[in-house]
Amino acid sequence: FDPLLIESKTAATVVLMLSSPEEEVLAKACDALYKFASKGDENKVTLLGLGAVEHLYKLISHEDPIVRRNAIMVFGIMASNHDVKKLLRELDVTNSLISQLAPEEDVVIHEFATLCLAHMAVEYTTKVQIFEQGGLEPLIRLLGSPDPDVKKNSVECIYLLVQDFQSRAAVRALNVIPPLLELLKSEYPVIQLLALKTLEVISKDRETRIILGENKGLDCLLKILETNEFSDLHVEALAVLGNCLEDVHTLQLIQQTGGLKKLLSFVGVSAVPDIQKNAAKAITKAAYDSENRKILNEEEVEKCLINLLEIDNDGIKIAASQAISAMCENLASKRAFGLQGIPQLVQLLSSDNEEVKEAAVTALANLTAASPSNASAVAEAEGIEPLVNTLNTQRDGAIANAATVLTNLAMQEPFRINIQSRGVMSALAEPLRSTNSQVQSKAAFAVAAFGCDADARTELRNAGGLQPLVELLHSKNEEVRRNVCWAVMVCASDELTAVELCRLGALDILEEINLSTGRKNNFSEAALQKLLDNNLSQKYSQMGYLSPSNIITDGFYDYGQIKRGVKFLSLEELSMQKLTDRRAIIFINAKSQEEASSTNILYSFVGFGLFIIKRKDFPYLSPKIMYIVFYVRKGKGKKEEEKMKEVTQIVSKVQDEINLENSHWLPPPDFILLDYINDASKAILPLTTTREQVVALAQFVADKMGGPIERDKLHDFSWELHISEIEFELKCNVVPIGKIKKGTFYHRALLFKVIADRTGIGCSLVRGEYNRAWNEVKLVDDSPQGIAGLLLPPQEYIVDLMFEPGFLMKQGSAEADQYKHI
Repeated sequence: FDPLLIESKTAATVVLMLSSPEEEVLAKACDALYKFASKGDENKVTLLGLGAVEHLYKLISHEDPIVRRNAIMVFGIMASNHDVKKLLRELDVTNSLISQLAPEEDVVIHEFATLCLAHMAVEYTTKVQIFEQGGLEPLIRLLGSPDPDVKKNSVECIYLLVQDFQSRAAVRALNVIPPLLELLKSEYPVIQLLALKTLEVISKDRETRIILGENKGLDCLLKILETNEFSDLHVEALAVLGNCLEDVHTLQLIQQTGGLKKLLSFVGVSAVPDIQKNAAKAITKAAYDSENRKILNEEEVEKCLINLLEIDNDGIKIAASQAISAMCENLASKRAFGLQGIPQLVQLLSSDNEEVKEAAVTALANLTAASPSNASAVAEAEGIEPLVNTLNTQRDGAIANAATVLTNLAMQEPFRINIQSRGVMSALAEPLRSTNSQVQSKAAFAVAAFGCDADARTELRNAGGLQPLVELLHSKNEEVRRNVCWAVMVCASDELTAVELCRLGALDILEEINLSTGRKNNFSEAALQKLLDNNLSQKYSQMGYLSPSNIITDGFYDYGQIKRGVKFLSLEELSMQKLTDRRAIIFINAKSQEEASSTNILYSFVGFGLFIIKRKDFPYLSPKIMYIVFYVRKGKGKKEEEKMKEVTQIVSKVQDEINLENSHWLPPPDFILLDYINDASKAILPLTTTREQVVALAQFVADKMGGPIERDKLHDFSWELHISEIEFELKCNVVPIGKIKKGTFYHRALLFKVIADRTGIGCSLVRGEYNRAWNEVKLVDDSPQGIAGLLLPPQEYIVDLMFEPGFLMKQGSAEADQYKHI
């Protein structure tokens, strides 16, 4: 057959020629397609559509080296297209390409086969394929190829493969470090860069770092840093060194050769933000190890980090702050930062960048932990105001750490008072509502630190911070629950806050927590106790017991025994209820005439006439009352109707002012009880022994409550009718104890406890069943005759207030049991 010369104008025809049995035709067709595909991505898509890839796939294993070379060249150039890559994956082309990497193959085949593999290794599935088909070994061998393109493609492919941890271990076993270090000497920056990037990834493994050290890799890296011409490689070289610094052994090696000093001074003089940022990150990584922190401290790393805080770049400030946080674990470093780093960190709290703020406040939290001197340095650097402001920032980490720093400062009283004067409790109300457990925990801990001050508790109450605090008792997080219990315990130190916490349900939740062996802790038990001890009305109602240390004060009321889950109403709510047939609520309010006049004076004068008295004329008046109006009927002048009209106007005006002041409800005073206390004090206090005082008080109480009753006539003692008459007279279920002239066990026991508490006699109050209640007192018996000075242990007695007032029955005796039960 005579030779035929064909000149083709279309790619489709050339693609058809790929099916030719003639090697020369195939070689020329592949060469033409290579040139066509090189012109742009559209041409690659065209060839894909014409089915060129499938034909070329057959040719990459062709026996003719030129055909094979030209086919692989087309593959290498086409593999940069996404759709081509997809098809190559489906055709499982990697195996054929790897087989072309044999040493005897042509350099051009090596170049384009590695290029194709580098394009494909971006995909995870292809990485796995190349690894499993043994592609790493020939690729590492080709790092020593004389051709720079082969080197570049091979190292790029290895870089992509080692992103997967399996390949990282494999390349180490295949001794990749020496050829990679050799590539650092290449005259082509792109090859040096890829070699460094690969070293950065594989040096994350400790074993690789050891091999790197053995092969003098650290010297190569330091040399790059010292060479100004390699400035474009400094960032990556530093990243590899940063990984190496994690090992104590490596760090010691660098320190001994003077490399660490060079490294820190290099960071100090560099003006490249990425270098400075990566250096700080490297220090952070290294500082996780205590030995490393020691070495870094010896090299005065603190100065380097403090200088980095001054640089006007947020990324560097964040990295330096994080490094300071890590170095704080070393006490010498902590002291060094305390002397000069704290003012810079405090300044960063006012940054507009939330991340900078968070990194700075985290560093301060670590610096002030168990360090009063550093806490003082924060206060001296005027850090309190910005710290309180940081409690209302967006980032949870910043809020939690700001609360921690403030808590650390609060350990010193002057700072605690200063912080509190800046409204820290109001600022903490919002973090308590956070959904982040770290923020909840630190905010609650801060509340516990500041809640020891009465003004702080009032501020938290007014800011609505008690409700979220109580809700956090439900938290499933143990640390949150413990800190919240602690905060509740501290806040329950005064009656107002304790009552409010109980109203919000803290008592029920704490009781529930303490029933669970898994959720209860020492703080939950102490918090419950504290709540009840500062809310005695509820304690007596629920527990039926008040100890000698539970002193009954004005405002206490006996609500009767309350069932679990029933809402405990306040005295105000009870006094507003209509008259019912349930047992009367007995309340205590022995206010003096002066104290009481603040509420009563308004009513006392209403009948007399009309004046306006300014509050300053009556210093004992409640701050709520600004004027008192009364009207004198004597005197001539205006007509009665006009006067009455005028009175009405003034009274309504004053009433409006009082309403405006939102006056607090106050229970009416019980002057009879006040007289009882005064009379009893006069009679009892002169007596010399506690026993005599107890007996005298018992007789006094019985006398005021209807006298002694014969045991068998107890049912004839009609105290219920008497109490009902008082309720009817007052049109109210709430009865002041002084009004009761016929009282049974529980009235007398309550009165005894009230007067005993005011006169310094220690006694408890115990509720029994069927309207029984009694008092227990501890008395020391006289020493036996002939043994002078022998003190016997105190004995517990029940005080008889009903049958033989003043008779003391030993606890546990038959008569005591008979007194307690029907």
